[in-house]
Amino acid sequence: MTEILDRVRAHLRLHFGDTEPDAARVTFVGTEPLEVLRFRDGTSGLVHYVTLGCSRHPMGDPTQPVADQARGPRAEAVLCLRDPGPVTGIARSLAILAATPAVEGVVLAADALIDLGSPLWARPSGRAPFTAVLLGRSDIAELPLEAPGDPVSFLSATPITATEAAWVRLKGADAMRQAWHNDGVDVRDPDRPAAQPG
Repeated sequence: MTEILDRVRAHLRLHFGDTEPDAARVTFVGTEPLEVLRFRDGTSGLVHYVTLGCSRHPMGDPTQPVADQARGPRAEAVLCLRDPGPVTGIARSLAILAATPAVEGVVLAADALIDLGSPLWARPSGRAPFTAVLLGRSDIAELPLEAPGDPVSFLSATPITATEAAWVRLKGADAMRQAWHNDGVDVRDPDRPAAQPG
């Protein structure tokens, strides 16, 4: 399984211009270690946080008596923000997200809403209003694996507020994205206001 994660890391480094990321290692009791890699883009001011470890095993139906160790979707999560400045908690929040397939049997996929139940990060001035993420497709290409393994996909994790999460549950992911578009919301802005869909 280490070989897969080594390939994922190399794939990410190539995507982000062969740069070496900062890395935070997070461990929860009863789970394998996870990392959150941080890639900074000095030109755009964007910071990409990418989980490493979720794709170690394929995600599958937790009700099945025997897990398939080769087949099944594999994914990592990508959070992109305009430089948020001094923040704490992002690595832990993303590690919790990456651990949900192993801990709760959740399959991470585009349009999935994952409610973490607490602020995704904190600043000296206070905690972020975002307590959930809406998953989508990122611009990082899938990483193919040898057959019969499924490729590793990289899912964007858009921070959303409790109000927005309720809207997603009611109307769906596409309606939320359309509301952001209509309101001119930059979802990468850590200081953005919550959308007020009508």
